[in-house]
Amino acid sequence: MISRLPSALYALALLMLAPPAIAFAQSSDDRVSRDLTPAELFELANDSRMRGQFDVAEKVYRALAEHPQIDLRTEARFRLALMLADELARPADAAVLLRMILDEQPNVSRVRVELARMQVMLGNYEAAGRELRAAQAVGVPAEVDRLLRFYTLALESRKSFGLNFQAGLAPDSNINRATTNDTLSTIIGDFDLSEDARATSGIGAFARAQGFYRQKVGSKVDVLYRLNGQARVYQDADFNDYAMSAQVGPQIASGLDQITLSAVASQRWFGGTPFLFSHGFSVNYRHPLDTRTRLAVDLSGNAVDDRLNDLRDNKRVDLAMGVDRAFSARSGGGLRVSAVRQMARDPGYSHVSGDVQAYLFRELGSTTLVFDASFGHLEADRRLILYPEERIDNRFEVGIAGTLRSLRVGRFAPTIGVEWEKNISTVGIFDYQRFNAEIGVSAAF
Repeated sequence: MISRLPSALYALALLMLAPPAIAFAQSSDDRVSRDLTPAELFELANDSRMRGQFDVAEKVYRALAEHPQIDLRTEARFRLALMLADELARPADAAVLLRMILDEQPNVSRVRVELARMQVMLGNYEAAGRELRAAQAVGVPAEVDRLLRFYTLALESRKSFGLNFQAGLAPDSNINRATTNDTLSTIIGDFDLSEDARATSGIGAFARAQGFYRQKVGSKVDVLYRLNGQARVYQDADFNDYAMSAQVGPQIASGLDQITLSAVASQRWFGGTPFLFSHGFSVNYRHPLDTRTRLAVDLSGNAVDDRLNDLRDNKRVDLAMGVDRAFSARSGGGLRVSAVRQMARDPGYSHVSGDVQAYLFRELGSTTLVFDASFGHLEADRRLILYPEERIDNRFEVGIAGTLRSLRVGRFAPTIGVEWEKNISTVGIFDYQRFNAEIGVSAAF
């Protein structure tokens, strides 16, 4: 027997629906004269939806979405999500509802597949692919598998425009990644370091923005324009750090594979002064190894103009290969290996370096935790004339970040991340340690 809504909730629902909903309800067997069962409320919502009375349907579904019985609130959230996405063009609101379902029931593969569809509609293709891999990790019945295959192919379609923005606070124990030593050893003796050359702590604000525009030129080829910007601002403007980059080039779909070719230009400012300008190219390749695993290969080449020191002008080539895998509906991880060859005007600033990075994510109820760690090694071609040894670095990073959807406000949820970084170098000026954090907001889906 289907349980009835509590009287208070029923009364609230009717108040929310008045007056148009009451008029409709009175014309439908005088249903307002008695308590409505959840089944009758679902019928009322569906009838309103069929009549195009979406505001009425939304209010009924939202009332049902708070029902204490999990299967009833899940059904209401799911139906409301599909209505918002498909009939009201509100995929972001739909994605929030679907994530609320998955926070309570992570193994409902149909919901996860629909969330992937919402991510495609929002232009979040990386997130969409991650949800599809998670759905495969759960295992899907035949009817859901057909949907999954359809939405996987739908990743070949592309949203024409997208914009993302993040902002928050960023306390940091070493905002300039400098040594804590008071002196620097050189071949002619020890030099005292000024305060600006030593580690400086601060609490700053950060902001990141990414936007893209996609121009279709064929059934399998688009031209993708991307603009990225980020900033860290501190009370002492000498440590303000700004960067902006632009990319343009074709994106080619071949089956489930994706290849993106780009021309790239970027500019960075530090302390309000132009620091680095670079231009070059990038090639990105994405290939599904199986339904739960994706291979990513990235190649780039850049010419870098160091506006502060011409001897550091360089050309560099970066190659990286990574694998991402869904372990289950609520967990996954990845491994990335990269190598860099930098050829500078002064061989002392030329180097070969490599990095190994790993990450794991785990959803715990309405919280998503991400753990990451990396190790990097760098060896310079020659000794800089001022220092007694060639530069050899070993860098370690460990971090944890969380998205707290239980504290969601509208479409956004608070995020917090903490990271420890240490670089051990044979050249004292590059030897440093830092703790930093970021406290901000991000999309709740």
